[in-house]
Amino acid sequence: MTTRRTELAAFLRSRRDRISPETAGLPPGARRRTPGLRREEVAQLAGVGVTWYTWLEQGRPINASVQVLDAIARTLRLDAAERMHLYQLADITSAPPAPDGGCQVPDEVQTVLDALAPLLGCVYNTRYDLLAWNEPYRRLFPNLCAAPEPERNAIWQTFMCPPKRSPYVNPEQDLPFMVARLRAGFGAHVGEPAWTDFVRRLSAASPEFVRLWSAHDVADSSSRVKIFRHPRADGEIRLVSTTFGMPTPPETRMVVYTPTDEDSRRRLSLLDGALLE
Repeated sequence: MTTRRTELAAFLRSRRDRISPETAGLPPGARRRTPGLRREEVAQLAGVGVTWYTWLEQGRPINASVQVLDAIARTLRLDAAERMHLYQLADITSAPPAPDGGCQVPDEVQTVLDALAPLLGCVYNTRYDLLAWNEPYRRLFPNLCAAPEPERNAIWQTFMCPPKRSPYVNPEQDLPFMVARLRAGFGAHVGEPAWTDFVRRLSAASPEFVRLWSAHDVADSSSRVKIFRHPRADGEIRLVSTTFGMPTPPETRMVVYTPTDEDSRRRLSLLDGALLE
């Protein structure tokens, strides 16, 4: 605990020192002994007590609420990785969801996805929100890619899609695995509003999801063969999905789909420019 608090104190000081008063919207003042913000300025901007923030930055064993840490993270302009680090050092076991923009995929990741063509590639987070994709992926999953951001989620679209229009040939195999992956990710986010609301909305909309969710099965990432259908293809498309963990944004993974045979490769080529009716 002492070591963690010492790390927390040093981290807060380093983040405070890098923000100038001008950047924070404050007058520069005269004879400043620190290159960045003063402790009292951070406390003022975050809306917390000066004494409490001083104790936090001194590494004292005080409790920090989620709301207060969120305010400090905004004041210190922490990115997604820094924000996660702050919560871990403060002994918050389940970090709250990142603010809007916290899961933005770097441009170089999109470049990698585009270079994978004709292979399908995408980036998910642990909740199966679709964060990025390439053109071959869009051809097979046009509705998912075109969905408004709150519904641009692979599990949501899968359970909301009518069975006859589902791209999955074997949903009885694929859906339990996806829900088990979701359940495994949920374990690190119990009580978080974004996750709780997502599970609640999906449970209200899909009795099948409720059945699978209540089984409490969990699964890890693994290479799997998935079989898909599409109106423009003249048969089944068999793809191996391979998952690669990504360092940023936090809790994201790149998934690459590779045809298992020449027939599947040929059928994928038929989807050029295709959209589901």
